[in-house]
Amino acid sequence: MRKIALSLSLLYFSAQVFGQDTASVVIPGSEVRFRLVHIPAGQLEVQGEDGQSISLQVDAFWMGAFEVTYDEFSLFQQRQYDSDDSDWREGEFKADAVSRPTPQYLDYTFGMGTTGGFPAVSMTQQAALRYCYWLYQKTGQFFRLPTEAEWAYACLAGQNWAPENLKGYAWFYDNGYDTYHKTGGKKPNPWGLYDMLGNVSEWTLDEYQKDYPAAIGAETQNPWVKPAKRHSRTVMGGSYDSPAKECNCTHRQKSQPRWQARDPQIPKSIWWNTDSPFVGFRIVRPEQQPDAAQVEAFFQEAIRD
Repeated sequence: MRKIALSLSLLYFSAQVFGQDTASVVIPGSEVRFRLVHIPAGQLEVQGEDGQSISLQVDAFWMGAFEVTYDEFSLFQQRQYDSDDSDWREGEFKADAVSRPTPQYLDYTFGMGTTGGFPAVSMTQQAALRYCYWLYQKTGQFFRLPTEAEWAYACLAGQNWAPENLKGYAWFYDNGYDTYHKTGGKKPNPWGLYDMLGNVSEWTLDEYQKDYPAAIGAETQNPWVKPAKRHSRTVMGGSYDSPAKECNCTHRQKSQPRWQARDPQIPKSIWWNTDSPFVGFRIVRPEQQPDAAQVEAFFQEAIRD
């Protein structure tokens, strides 16, 4: 599967590192839990196509230590696995009222594995965000996709991290055997995040723009290139079928309409990409939680069908 590689050059990176701080979240009504790692605030400097660099400020946040697994996503995907249990104080959660992914046209994992810690794959960015909204209603905590800046910042882990032995940290073309693997099978980055490189590429929150710094403009505090249309979005990190050069913390990939090439529906599904089993996602929880009205406004703006 050919991917488009576009450059985002990292010039300088700084952060105050406080040691690994983690938290565990149990999804109400289930025994499924996931781990979060605290990411301290810091700066990320990037270079645009014109050679000019800008410094980005990223606030502290929590990030999933692992890619979202099928064990987690299936609670949202399959009604029979969900319940009315919820810690959401601002609303009354009802499992029967949730808009859920439609049945898949075929097996979008292509037999590569589901239960037991495999990453959830082949969902659209919209579906990943709708999972985040469901998770907010279940837990009462606001989760979303990371921005491009947050993703790169967390991957680099405060020290321009780039592993000398990529095979020790990532499943990619040289050792992936043309399949994704259970999360956490390789060593984590210095901040305790697993599979940031390889295994499956990961959705970010941003609309893809070739010249990322130009798209940001003056918005250098927690930048987000907000979507104006359905395509395209930025995907980061490389996957099991990526060459080593694409498995780094600043490699950007543009999502493609052809990722739905075999979807027979007109219009195409808002939930599934028939042809991107190499794409999954991980979630973040901002340290400063927005109020209920702000959460609703965010999802109204972020989800573009």
